[in-house]
Amino acid sequence: MCGINGILKFNQDKVDQNQLLKMRDAIEHRGPDDAGFFIQDNIGLGHRRLSIIDTSAAGHQPFISENKRYTMVFNGEIYNYKSFYTEIESKGFVIKTGSDTEVLMLLFELYGMNFLNRIQGMFAFAIWDTEAKKLILARDRMGVKPLYYVFYQNAIYFASEQKALFTAGVPLEISENGLDEYFFNRFVAGENTLYNRVKKVLPGHYMVLENDGYTTYSKWWSLKSEIENFPIIKNPKEWFEETFFESVRLRMVSDVPVGVLLSGGLDSCSILSSLYHQDYKNIDTFNIGFAEGEHNESFLAKKITEEYQYNFNKTQLDNHSLYENLLESTYYQDEPLMHLNEPHLLAISKLAKPKVKVLLSGEGADELMGGYVRYKALKNPSLLKVVSALTLMERFNKKPRYNKLLRYSKIDKVDDLIIFNSSNAFPKDIMSFYGRKEMPFNQYRREILEEAKKLYPNHPQRQILYFDQHTYMCSLLDRNDRCTMGTSIECREPFLDYRLIAGLGTLEDHWFFKGKKGKFILKETMKNKLPKEVLNFRKIGLSAPWYNYLIDYPAFKVELDAFATSPIFEMNFLENLDGKKLVAELRKGNIKLMPYIMPIFMLHIWYKNYFKKFV
Repeated sequence: MCGINGILKFNQDKVDQNQLLKMRDAIEHRGPDDAGFFIQDNIGLGHRRLSIIDTSAAGHQPFISENKRYTMVFNGEIYNYKSFYTEIESKGFVIKTGSDTEVLMLLFELYGMNFLNRIQGMFAFAIWDTEAKKLILARDRMGVKPLYYVFYQNAIYFASEQKALFTAGVPLEISENGLDEYFFNRFVAGENTLYNRVKKVLPGHYMVLENDGYTTYSKWWSLKSEIENFPIIKNPKEWFEETFFESVRLRMVSDVPVGVLLSGGLDSCSILSSLYHQDYKNIDTFNIGFAEGEHNESFLAKKITEEYQYNFNKTQLDNHSLYENLLESTYYQDEPLMHLNEPHLLAISKLAKPKVKVLLSGEGADELMGGYVRYKALKNPSLLKVVSALTLMERFNKKPRYNKLLRYSKIDKVDDLIIFNSSNAFPKDIMSFYGRKEMPFNQYRREILEEAKKLYPNHPQRQILYFDQHTYMCSLLDRNDRCTMGTSIECREPFLDYRLIAGLGTLEDHWFFKGKKGKFILKETMKNKLPKEVLNFRKIGLSAPWYNYLIDYPAFKVELDAFATSPIFEMNFLENLDGKKLVAELRKGNIKLMPYIMPIFMLHIWYKNYFKKFV
């Protein structure tokens, strides 16, 4: 796991070493163990290393091929790299290190980009071909590892995090459409970002850049095609257990200690149970507790850890420590926080850092297997009209979850029910609160929805799973990457094995939606392996009581005063709002404002503590 960056100048000017190294060292937290760079005329590559596999100097990057033709910087892990040893050696190559980086390079030399479909891993890499004068930028199937780029001043700049681009001198300019999408959808999906010019290499894609700037984009992995061509699964439960357990086993490939992010919920406990039943010893688990009982799963995490005779580690955030972690996680995230649990995940990573370099996470299970309550609303969209008629029922309207369902039910089109399913505020809310009538246009969201409709016609519940796997889940993976890498820890997600993702996409509905809580196939697989308390406990997830924080914690009371007069209220989207009135209403106990206030508050925190660093 590492941080990568680079510059290719299309006008053939020599790359400025100082500029390249400033970019590289802006992401030092991603790789404090080693640093390297490569400059050859108009190309420069930088690398920060977090040593996980072959921690010796042999894994130093940039990695140069034996014949000196190719130079590579690589962020990620190839879990099945040793399985290629015999094949590579039979082709006449000698493997000189124990690193997966060398295997990646040799596979590229042998097969070009055709090797990608054979590797198990998470990655973002750049390869410079000295002979052909071409630069390749590539990203893993589901986008676990980030890769950003910008065309600026007749050059391309790329890096693992946006801050490296701004450090290089790329102007930080907010995209108006990106800001719209932030408020409507909570995050910017697809290749675009919150910033003008700054793009993401899409998951399952790679780019080839000629020396003169001519660029081609290729999609090397399609989930739709994988689902359509996946072999029939005759025994889903048996298949799921075998594949899931192998995925966990693959993600234990490491030359440094591996721990588990353990919430106490079904997903992370299933990972821990898989380790236990595969006879892994001396595992550390890491958990964050909450003083508020309705947000707390720590007792379950502690119970299962002790039952398996593993080592339980717990932390808790309050007042100033929460505030400091908020500021830090905003810097690492590069954009305003939208999941609202980033400070807590950062705190868990800090807790884990002295003991492990790798953490396993249960991320992805909900999107793959229908674990969110919000998916239930799409089982029969026509019933939402009945909910919409309940506006006058004050008792129904007062409960936050029911109030959200009520607001959601005002959406007329099924397509929009899918596109806004993960939102906290919906188009009519945005119109009434912000006075914003025009919805953001995001071509990527529409394209993914069309794919989902072709794959699962007239089936909104299956469509939303596919849609979220390409949108909402990507934002969660970004959050995981930034919060863990902020403390120089690698995060791995066993549920995101590509065989699991594609195979699950072929199964019948009842494997997902049967029962009250979804994820039926996971519960069936683990029902004899997990304590009943875990299987039956109401899903909480890593939710945080932000209303209490803002109203009760002294550090946040002060920040709320600053928020009331924040310069962000001069932005186009927010010019109709009065910050002082919003804060006054919130302090009077108007908790219904929270879905609207939190994105604005996080934008304020970002503006104050990130934006001003680069403008």
